[in-house]
Amino acid sequence: MNEKCYGYMDWPRIEAVVYAEEASPRDVMSPRITPDGILIQGYFADADSAEVLADGRSYPMEQEDEAGYFAAMIPGRKIPGYRFLVKWGERTAEFADPYAYPCQISEDEERAFCAGVYYHAYEMLGAHPVNVNGTEGTAFAVWAPNAMRVSVVGDFNHWDGRCHMMHRMPMSGIFELFIPGVKAGDSYKYEIKIKSGELRLKADPYAAGTGIPDGDHSVVADIVSLSDPSVWHDGKWMENRKAYADRKQPVSIYETSLTEWESGEQLIAFIKDLGYTHVELQPVMEYLDDQAGAYSTFAYFAPTARFGTAKDFQRLVDGLHQEGIGVILDWTPAQFPRAEAGLEAFDGTPLYEVPNPAEAVHPKWGTLLYNYASPMVRDFLISNAFYWLEFFHADGLRMDDVDAMLYLDYGRNPGEWTPNLFGTNENLYAMEFLKHLNSIVKKRLPGVLLIAQEDGLWPELTDSVENDHLGFDYKWNGAWTQDLLNYLSCDPIMRREHHDELTLSMLYAYCEHYVLTLGSRDVGDLAAFMEKLPGDESRKLAQIRAAYAYQMLHPGCKMSAPDKEMPETMKACIRDLNTLYQTHPALSVKDDDYDGFEWIQLMKYEENVIAFVRKTDKPEETILAVCNFSAIPCGDYEVGVPFYGKYKEIFNSDQKIYGGEGVVNPRAKTCRTRECDERKYSIKLKLPALGVSIFSCTPAKEPKEERKIRNK
Repeated sequence: MNEKCYGYMDWPRIEAVVYAEEASPRDVMSPRITPDGILIQGYFADADSAEVLADGRSYPMEQEDEAGYFAAMIPGRKIPGYRFLVKWGERTAEFADPYAYPCQISEDEERAFCAGVYYHAYEMLGAHPVNVNGTEGTAFAVWAPNAMRVSVVGDFNHWDGRCHMMHRMPMSGIFELFIPGVKAGDSYKYEIKIKSGELRLKADPYAAGTGIPDGDHSVVADIVSLSDPSVWHDGKWMENRKAYADRKQPVSIYETSLTEWESGEQLIAFIKDLGYTHVELQPVMEYLDDQAGAYSTFAYFAPTARFGTAKDFQRLVDGLHQEGIGVILDWTPAQFPRAEAGLEAFDGTPLYEVPNPAEAVHPKWGTLLYNYASPMVRDFLISNAFYWLEFFHADGLRMDDVDAMLYLDYGRNPGEWTPNLFGTNENLYAMEFLKHLNSIVKKRLPGVLLIAQEDGLWPELTDSVENDHLGFDYKWNGAWTQDLLNYLSCDPIMRREHHDELTLSMLYAYCEHYVLTLGSRDVGDLAAFMEKLPGDESRKLAQIRAAYAYQMLHPGCKMSAPDKEMPETMKACIRDLNTLYQTHPALSVKDDDYDGFEWIQLMKYEENVIAFVRKTDKPEETILAVCNFSAIPCGDYEVGVPFYGKYKEIFNSDQKIYGGEGVVNPRAKTCRTRECDERKYSIKLKLPALGVSIFSCTPAKEPKEERKIRNK
């Protein structure tokens, strides 16, 4: 034993290193200047010999502990750059000392993380290729405050947790370590020794790359490369999207999964052809397996490798933007899957999930609910939102399962949940998290759309945070969808008994800012949609066209998911509806204003007909809609109109180019002074069975003859 080394060595803590229980190994093994020279130590488990290579010389290290703890005292008064040369039998390795490099995290970053206001926590945590003092390597950092010890393991150290024990930061419980030589593409996990002494292998919560579907390990990825401006050619789109902040723009969303498409080019061409303003992608974050599904997000910061690299996904978003198409991502901030390598009991304690095991499990999916009371969990989720919005230029997030976040008793029976401090069922921490997230995103990224999928009755979900509400831009209107599908599933003869399901939505249409959905989870593909409807094939298709038309006319943004294999006739119908929606201001600018909608015929339940107008402040922009959900056409149907003028049919879902029968109104109609629907003027029109007719309304000065007739 080297006596010079022995007196400077911290033997109780060296024993903790040897037993792989030391939480702050840099304190023990970093190089140290002593009166006798430079003390350099290293733990190389089961090694036969070790040397220090410095200043062109080799200094043998003495084995101070038979487990593989070595030390050397080299001459000098300044710590030199050095490397280890270690031998295990026939195997030899040369590498830099990870404990010779300082912590890469500042106190300010750590303090912000602990306060729950580090909106870019992914820059600090995770695995980041960096150059430290001229040495290339990777800086690892993971939050595991209750762990006894954390190590980085991977191919680079034979998955041996004794090789790279991480250093604990005292304020936050973050473990960090810079490992020289580890590079982008290297696989790794964290080996966590919990307080019971058990070892657990966990994937990195902040990993920007994964080994899925081949395994559940993480992969070092260089997120700095995602900031490469040469990828992006969407500056015009990014500037113009600010207009969506006022909720007066037409928003027509196509919902899909990347699994449905052979290439990004195919997807872009399809959406552009049909004229949607946005695409909503089912989760593109990495998930464990296809059976668990994309909504069971496993790696929140990693685009799934199923569809290519992170750069590939950036190029897809850029391509969509160049065609004027916004990108909304489905996001799962409510729950995460129970996976051995995942977030559950990450450091041996309920770190990311709700602390009470009885209340931590999602009652419907069996997944785990996030603990929004933790500032560090809030950091994880908020920084993840910014990661997708900033690095990938996403234009919105559709937050899944918001009701499971907001209600403590969601899906639970009495006695299975604990009321909040006011004795009620609101999750106060989730409320504050959503307010915080929505307000900071709106402030920093105006025009980004924040959409809640919430099937409960939470009041004023889309009112502003300034008014002490949650601050979403839109809420999915699942009630509208369910009522419409229930109505359409009835035989037309019986629909008069369900007329309120067609009209009820207008009683609450202005309580929130809504997205009306006819998505894949609502109706499935075209064949599945047809199965929900009565009649033969032609009548089923007619009702689907009518449903899409009614959706486009009803106040609220639109979301649909017609499959790519649908007939060209159906594509033509949807294409024309999107064009109509985006070129007629009456269908969008007053979506949140009672003055933007007016019933003409509300109670024609015997006929299964409704008629209404959509309006702006300009009478010439008025739109008249007549919807016939009966199976009987009418050749001389009378309907009241809002003012004297000409009424020209600009859309009819029964046109032959859409696969219909051609019961249309080819000529513009000048209204007559004939009272109908409690209005002075009316028109007669051909009304197709199971069809929707839409008219532009052009005001005109009433002729003298008409005035005389009316005066008499």
